[in-house]
Amino acid sequence: MSYCTTAPGHPWHGPYHDGEYGFPTRDDAVLFERLALEINQAGLSWLTVLKKRVAFFQAFRGFDPRVVAGFDDADRTRLLGDASIIRNRLKVDAVIENARRVVAIQAEYGSFASWIDEHHPLPKDDWVRLFRKSFKFMGGEIVGEFLMSTGYLPGAHDADCPVHARITEIGPPWMRGTGGPTGC
Repeated sequence: MSYCTTAPGHPWHGPYHDGEYGFPTRDDAVLFERLALEINQAGLSWLTVLKKRVAFFQAFRGFDPRVVAGFDDADRTRLLGDASIIRNRLKVDAVIENARRVVAIQAEYGSFASWIDEHHPLPKDDWVRLFRKSFKFMGGEIVGEFLMSTGYLPGAHDADCPVHARITEIGPPWMRGTGGPTGC
């Protein structure tokens, strides 16, 4: 079954499906949050991440890339001791390092969103290569879900899903370019 079949009405998946998943955003904190959440989802269920989302938001100080980029060993220790989030050293380190990389991208391109726009459209395999080169802890599933969730790749919603119709009215980036294959 697709996410569009199972998510509506669910207390956690429903709001994410109906109001965020696949909707384009230009907000760097939102983009960074989605990247961090996708990293933390690796090997776990999306429901686990959604249930811990508020705790992640607090632990990573609102996902402000500049703030997270300044995290030090004390912050890392704090995060690894925080039972309300996913305490995986590789994931915590990747989120902190990726914040530093987002800040460098912002300095060069003006924003994380502008950096993504600079490379759009790309087929999914090229996106994966670019993200693996540019960030830590990147795999095909992480990159694909990040880009679908933020409107850069198609496939977030079934064609007959009412949310799909709302998103197409907005005109997400995937509609302005090939975006490559939808499969993850």
